[in-house]
Amino acid sequence: MAFIGIDHGTTAMRFALIEGESTHTFELERAEAAAMSENEILTSLEEHFGIQREKIDLIALTYSMGDGFSTINDIRNLEGRGLKSIEGAGKKTGGGTRVFDAIRNSGIPAIAIPGLHTESKVDPRMKVFSHLTSPEKLGIAYHILRLGYNNFVVSDISSNTVTLAIADGKVIGAIDACIFAPGVHHGPLDLQAIRDVDNGYRTANQAFMEAGALKMTPYKDREELLLAAEKKKALPSWLLILFHCSPPWKLRQCSFFLRTIKQSETFFLAGSVGEFGYVQKKIHAHLGQECQCLGKWHAAIGCAEIARDVFAGEKEILGVEVNYH
Repeated sequence: MAFIGIDHGTTAMRFALIEGESTHTFELERAEAAAMSENEILTSLEEHFGIQREKIDLIALTYSMGDGFSTINDIRNLEGRGLKSIEGAGKKTGGGTRVFDAIRNSGIPAIAIPGLHTESKVDPRMKVFSHLTSPEKLGIAYHILRLGYNNFVVSDISSNTVTLAIADGKVIGAIDACIFAPGVHHGPLDLQAIRDVDNGYRTANQAFMEAGALKMTPYKDREELLLAAEKKKALPSWLLILFHCSPPWKLRQCSFFLRTIKQSETFFLAGSVGEFGYVQKKIHAHLGQECQCLGKWHAAIGCAEIARDVFAGEKEILGVEVNYH
């Protein structure tokens, strides 16, 4: 049996294959995927995993915000690729769209995982905002669930910072990057950004994509940023917020909701920044307890696990209804 999970990340499309007891991964940069034909994408998948497409039993795919549906569905039953609108917060390269269409048109059995939003079955107190998390974060949470944890909070820190709370194996809510949660690239709009948008200098999405920890720093990318932190160079306020305050704040906020249902929880960190030792130490210090750490592949692996378990007959994943036969 062969199952594939696809993580539509900010910088890359990550793929995971579960075949028996083995797990394999690879990634395509989104710009690289955008330049490929649908058949080239499928051929790349076959070559990297050493499997023919006819041998794949089910694919679980994530795409963008996933805010146009709220149950796990056959990919071919979605309208507009499962989005309310193609406009919104995030960078558009066309790579995710090309992968989505390649899978949908391939004939391979495939399901789409929704994001969490106001139509989702989550704690009503977490529905203050229209969008809670994009669907690949459910892949991370499901992987942790399959590791044996039923009550936990996980913060995925990379280009965005998104934190989820899970109680009794069901997701009860999340806090997305727009809500005081700067990642490396993306973050909430401050007063000047709002003025710039109102004055027509840039769109709200452009402001969002430039509001992360790189804002007002001399560093060109995440690698330079983390290297500066590791060497304890002078760091700007946005970087201090990211590394010292934002993830612990979000972990505690989600923990509050979780504790109204369960008395104990475990904290997890994920994402490329969550893997970084300096960040882990600072967050541990602020929380006063250890966090377990995951790598960048666990969203795709969790999606593959969702595909495997839906194929086996699961009717609910993390409290999200499965509408697939």
